[in-house]
Amino acid sequence: MRYVLLLFILMPIIEIAVLLRVGAAIGWLSALAVVILTAIVGTLMLRQQGLTTLSRAQQRLAGGEMPAEQLLEGLFLMFGGALLLTPGFVTDAMGFLCLVPISRQAMVRYIKSRSLGMVGVASPGRPMGAGTGSGARPGIDPRSRTGTTSDAGSTRRASGEDIIDGDYQRLD
Repeated sequence: MRYVLLLFILMPIIEIAVLLRVGAAIGWLSALAVVILTAIVGTLMLRQQGLTTLSRAQQRLAGGEMPAEQLLEGLFLMFGGALLLTPGFVTDAMGFLCLVPISRQAMVRYIKSRSLGMVGVASPGRPMGAGTGSGARPGIDPRSRTGTTSDAGSTRRASGEDIIDGDYQRLD
């Protein structure tokens, strides 16, 4: 939380310093025109990239897949759009990094690689939490029933894999 506070304090100072330097080098009117132009170009890029990402997400959903990458890309697009609407050269540069597909996809891959260690991923033949480190998972009794779920949905016994049985209640 203190990093966010530090960011909110330092970012305007950095933006003003850069804006003054650029204004002194090319003139204040030219600097203002560049800031306005980047906001317009960024808005157009945001619209185009957003529609492309939405289309890919719909294709994945139609194929029965979860569009996790597209959702993360959408978050980066929203963040980049907000940065582009914030006046300044530093926020514009960061905003364009979020809008350019190559850098945005690299950031999404980085986030996914960092978060897969924290979130268990279950797949047929690989129970949730397998390969994530120590093997022991908090909140799960290692003496619990073991087994796997076949592709047909039936359960068979096997050693070393957990079956987690439980009920849930939705509270609205």
